[in-house]
Amino acid sequence: MFFFNIEFFGYFAAFLTTAAFLPQLIKTIKTKKADDVSLITLIMFLCGLLSWIIYGYQISSIPIVTANLITFLLNLLILISKLSFSKK
Repeated sequence: MFFFNIEFFGYFAAFLTTAAFLPQLIKTIKTKKADDVSLITLIMFLCGLLSWIIYGYQISSIPIVTANLITFLLNLLILISKLSFSKK
């Protein structure tokens, strides 16, 4: 029988959910376009990520805090790109 440390799943989920936003960020920066990215969705998602960061901090969960902090930063860069590129 396999016994995984439950933290493995936390770190694995953290890696996958964080890495999932890299292609969008790279595409947005390369094309200098973010028209297809919903502003409201980004703002709602950032608020959700901030809530996860607070929650993870309160329960002392390194995988939750780390994943959501990195994902927050990646999505903040997408938001900044969207706002910056839409002004041009």
